[in-house]
Amino acid sequence: MDKRKIGSSDLLVSVVGLGGNVFGPPRLDQAASDLNIHRAQDLGINFIDTAAIYGQGKSETIIGNALKGRRNDWVIATKFTLRDLGDETPKQRIVRQVNESLKYLQTDHIDLMQIHFPEPSLAPEVILEVLNEFVKSGKIRYIGECNYASWRHAEAIHVARRNGWPEMVSAQNHYNLVHRLPELELLPFCEAYDVGFIPYFPLGAGVLTGKYRPGQPAPAGSRGAAGSPAVNRTRTPENEAIAEALRVWAEARGHTLGELAIAWLLSRPMLSSVITGTSSVAQVEANAKAAAWRLSAAETAEVDAMAKWDGTGEGAEGEGTLGAGPSPGAGSPRPRG
Repeated sequence: MDKRKIGSSDLLVSVVGLGGNVFGPPRLDQAASDLNIHRAQDLGINFIDTAAIYGQGKSETIIGNALKGRRNDWVIATKFTLRDLGDETPKQRIVRQVNESLKYLQTDHIDLMQIHFPEPSLAPEVILEVLNEFVKSGKIRYIGECNYASWRHAEAIHVARRNGWPEMVSAQNHYNLVHRLPELELLPFCEAYDVGFIPYFPLGAGVLTGKYRPGQPAPAGSRGAAGSPAVNRTRTPENEAIAEALRVWAEARGHTLGELAIAWLLSRPMLSSVITGTSSVAQVEANAKAAAWRLSAAETAEVDAMAKWDGTGEGAEGEGTLGAGPSPGAGSPRPRG
């Protein structure tokens, strides 16, 4: 499988990665997670992205167990949150969650540590100074962010440069064929500043897989049938019409809608890896297959036109901000261990 660098770092990651929000309750147990992760490695996938709050706080533990004896074959990204600090200071929260992540992942270093959500009440210095100490100690190799607007990331870069601290090398945000808000500013910013972009919800909560058809109820056993807020927000008549047109276009070329959704994302040069939550080995294999489809410039332009963005969005700083609803895996910070 092809690999790309994450921005200005030397982290070389597979163009398709694994999203860790499926590992742990209520989704996959240890045995099912092991099957997914090990099969992904067989297919050339080497990038896994998780967070302290995924899987009810169990995702990192499950991943650590699955990667025993395989750690050096993987690039591991995780996240901490500064929400709901309680009686902790920001520094105490960061120190605690980084050390817990190291313990649960059973590793002596984290390749990419990201702040999960912007915290407007805190100056960048408060966050970056603490992370700088972890980078200096070798416990973190690189730092990044999730759900930042471009101006907030740019501010963090300039604060880091002024103080001689490490810069954030990655940006993770909601982006797919039916949610194209990052094209307005965030993607041009990433390209200009050599920041690696990592999209979440690349398959539109399942809407871009062909699973949900216009005018039909959600299939039994799906997240849509269970009332998933992410599916409900994405499954609009406009998005379903776009998805149906794209499905026909992809199938006429011998591909699935899901393959098109991933291949289209990979046509963006600033994009580092497409991380997807996979509930089965079959989904791992399907996503890996999509990495081999390289859209031509003409095909990309045609798809762009079919999925034309109408200018609306859910908040400039991604899910969970500006009234956009909860982010994938969002919840209370992991309790103190």
